Amino acid sequence: MASSDLREDLHCSVCLSIYTDPVTMRCGHNFCKVCIDRVLDTQKGTGHYFCPECRASYRHRPAVIRNVNLRNVAERFSATDPDQDETGITCTYCIHFPVPAVKSCLLCEASMCDKHLKVHSKTPEHVMTDPTTSLGNRKCSIHQELLKYFCTVDAACVCASCRLDGEHQGHQVEMIDEASEKKKNKLRYELQKLITQREVVEKRVEKLSKQRKKTEEEAACVMERVTALFRDIKRQLEDLERKVLSEVFRQEEKTSLFFSDKIQMLEIKKDELSKEINNIEKMCNMSDPLTVLLESDTDDLCDIQEEDEETDRCDKEIQDGDYLGVPGISYSLHTSLFDMIKGVNVCFSIQNPADISLDIATAGNSLSVSADMKTASWSDISQTRPETPVRFQEHSQVLSSRSFSSLQCFWDVNVKESVWCRVGMCYPTIDRRGSQSRIGDNNKSWCLDRYYDQYSVRHNNKEIQLPKDISTRRFRVYLDYEAGLLSFYELCDPIRHLHTFAATFTEPLHAALWVWYSSCVKISGVIQE
Repeated sequence: MASSDLREDLHCSVCLSIYTDPVTMRCGHNFCKVCIDRVLDTQKGTGHYFCPECRASYRHRPAVIRNVNLRNVAERFSATDPDQDETGITCTYCIHFPVPAVKSCLLCEASMCDKHLKVHSKTPEHVMTDPTTSLGNRKCSIHQELLKYFCTVDAACVCASCRLDGEHQGHQVEMIDEASEKKKNKLRYELQKLITQREVVEKRVEKLSKQRKKTEEEAACVMERVTALFRDIKRQLEDLERKVLSEVFRQEEKTSLFFSDKIQMLEIKKDELSKEINNIEKMCNMSDPLTVLLESDTDDLCDIQEEDEETDRCDKEIQDGDYLGVPGISYSLHTSLFDMIKGVNVCFSIQNPADISLDIATAGNSLSVSADMKTASWSDISQTRPETPVRFQEHSQVLSSRSFSSLQCFWDVNVKESVWCRVGMCYPTIDRRGSQSRIGDNNKSWCLDRYYDQYSVRHNNKEIQLPKDISTRRFRVYLDYEAGLLSFYELCDPIRHLHTFAATFTEPLHAALWVWYSSCVKISGVIQE
């Protein structure tokens, strides 16, 4: 019983719960700070303030003082009381021990248990709600009457007096229940939209998660293939090195043997010449003319001259000859390396740019299209093409004849000769008239924009600036339709990623070019640097 009495003494008379941050008014009564602030706020419009418990009146808003001792007692009691009700809302009329409330009366500003609810008045003015501590908020702060109506003009809940005589007089009002139901219906509609959007996002997340997992698996597979490929290339290079070195060594041995034979022959020739020189010198030293004449032999001198000519021819052949067979070795080396490169291409299925041709039936009359359908240039002379539903009317713009709706593809462009141009992709249902028909200015197109030396990407008339250090003037457009990715790259060394749009594509995509004054865009296949 002592615990129940203490609980009653520690109850705030406004929220009927144990004090939270209690404060004391000048009349001596205690309340939760939040509770008394809310009560005084509602009394502000009446011109006077009073204590909710003793009804002591004040001309000005009374000051409140924190009751530290009461707060400490309430906190200790809350920590040790096992029977404390979770909601803190108890029956106002059960004064001896707390009983959980099941309903609150807005007119009486009281909460009741089942027992007291049975004997409570059932007249219409006694409006019953679920247990609540915010009973003061259910009444008009000016007339202290129940809020029964909702003013649609001011979007405020009002009482009957406000409706008939107050500031809401003559305004369109609805019963609170009716207005609440309308708001609930609106909220249900918004809720359904949000649920639908969340489902779309969840599907998108699921799709991207699958794509990420697929990419991780593909990356692991590619890394394994690359490792195996380089291991095989290393083995082939080692075999090729041994083969080429062996051939060089064989040629060197063959050439060395050839030169050894030549040297040996020349050494013999040298000895013969030395012997002949000695004989001639001996003859030149003879004093007897008759002996000299008898010893001379002109045939031998002719033979020596012929042999000298033969030696000169042999020296020339040796000087001009390629005894190592370098051209053959080089050919073998290049052939083997080329075979290795072909093996890399086969292993990774090197993708070529998509074959893009421009559809002149869509080209605006300020646009000149080359004969090979690969180049679009701005023209100050009207092309006088007939007006058709698919032709762009206000813009010098053109689409590709081919569309893409699956798998992956890429195509390259050169914008070197452009002052202002756009390159991208769009749906075939893009408008053909009006300012919004230019690619990048609507929700059916995505593009890279070049204006002098400034670059950006655009979609739905929203622009994202790109880095200022772009200088190559060559770009790649890469589409992964199923993954919903459209990327733009700068074709520098190495290739540089600029931006990727993520979207759920709902139509096939066409390549699209837009050019302006003195500009020209060339598609891969005619790129000239």
